[in-house]
Amino acid sequence: MSAENDDWPEEGEIVVCVITEVKKNGAYASLDNYGDKEGFIFVGEIAAGWVKNIRGFVRKGQRLAAKVMKVKKDRKTVELSLKSVSEERRREAMQKWKNENRATQLLGIVGDRVKWSESETSDMSKELVESFGDLYTAFEECAIDGAALKDLGFKGDWCKVFIELAVENIIPPFVNIRGFFEIQVVSEDGIEIIREALSAAEEAGTDAKEETIVTCHYDGAPRYRIEIRAPDYKSAENAWRAAESSAIPVVTSAGGTAVAERV
Repeated sequence: MSAENDDWPEEGEIVVCVITEVKKNGAYASLDNYGDKEGFIFVGEIAAGWVKNIRGFVRKGQRLAAKVMKVKKDRKTVELSLKSVSEERRREAMQKWKNENRATQLLGIVGDRVKWSESETSDMSKELVESFGDLYTAFEECAIDGAALKDLGFKGDWCKVFIELAVENIIPPFVNIRGFFEIQVVSEDGIEIIREALSAAEEAGTDAKEETIVTCHYDGAPRYRIEIRAPDYKSAENAWRAAESSAIPVVTSAGGTAVAERV
């Protein structure tokens, strides 16, 4: 979502802008995320070295990443530089811009499906940004962990739609899934048997080569939480099945009972 019109960028910030007019002494640009405020790139800030023809470097309608050199609020102008942005920071800024625009589109789809008004969609965007930092991160966190919205207090039918769109459209660096074992063993060595079962679950599900990790946590007898972190959902579900099929026989063969629940 675009920032409010009275917001200004900070000096040194990398912003995404669109070239609106090219002159001999520089180029004018609108700042996408600052209410389309106007910035100016002096010809000396277009590129390193001598710029013989400015139009060989920038053109009208071009979207670029620029560094904010000076902000003059009294004159309502922002001085920008292209040459001061490294290739790495340029890529990062453009990718962030693309991510946020994609996230805005996805939230619009959520709004359409649950029949939100434009203002309701806008209000929800602000709430998500306040909780997650930015809108794309909200979708990414939900693609990683389906409980992300619930953990931050969000509720309603829209949450399911939001999570489904996140999983379908966002490729996260990893995913988390969770399940529970309810284990009861009535014997003198019951604690040791439970420990053995949980260790078997961790060992069977964990695959260092595939970067899949299974950890077991005590949530209060007889409930034990199984946390799985994996590069994708298929690997995570495979790890869950491996953990389940390894732990339960250890318990049942010792005369105990074990029930697995994937949440």
